Amino acid sequence: MPKGRSRLSTILWVTILLFLAVVLSFPKWITVFYPLPHQELIFREAKEHNVDPYLVFAIIRAESKYQNAAESSVGAKGLMQIMPETANWIAEQNGIEDFTLQELHQPEVNIRFGCWYLHNLSAEFDGNVPLTVASYNAGRGKVQEWLVGGTWNGEPEDIDRIPFPETRQYTRNVLKNYEAYQAIYE
Repeated sequence: MPKGRSRLSTILWVTILLFLAVVLSFPKWITVFYPLPHQELIFREAKEHNVDPYLVFAIIRAESKYQNAAESSVGAKGLMQIMPETANWIAEQNGIEDFTLQELHQPEVNIRFGCWYLHNLSAEFDGNVPLTVASYNAGRGKVQEWLVGGTWNGEPEDIDRIPFPETRQYTRNVLKNYEAYQAIYE
């Protein structure tokens, strides 16, 4: 065997063994990719609004990658990427008169509003998680149109029938995140 190939093979094996040593010494290594930022706050607000906290984490991971200051090109703000019109409506529905859009960058406000909104959507869609997730992205009106028109039935195996590519990918992503969070932490 040529000397260069042997050295490369040795380096590869050492790298694999080091990787395995790290993984085996840190049994929950996957938590690095699926962290629980703002854990107390999310568990409290999720319980208050009767939503699964792991769904909240899954949405935050997909929406903002855990960045409080996140702001999308269309104006969605904060950890759960809440649109200004939606935030104002949530504030109105909850009797909050002195709300400002800048507050959406505060985790306490963003997560409280996001959990309330998830509960509201979940109630509208009878607890169907894929429909709730899709409506969080595309809006409840669009998802209702898809249901009434027979475009999509809300089943995870039929996600390919969601007519908006962004919402289709978003729904897949959040559901995978949700499944991962449940598998890791429950």
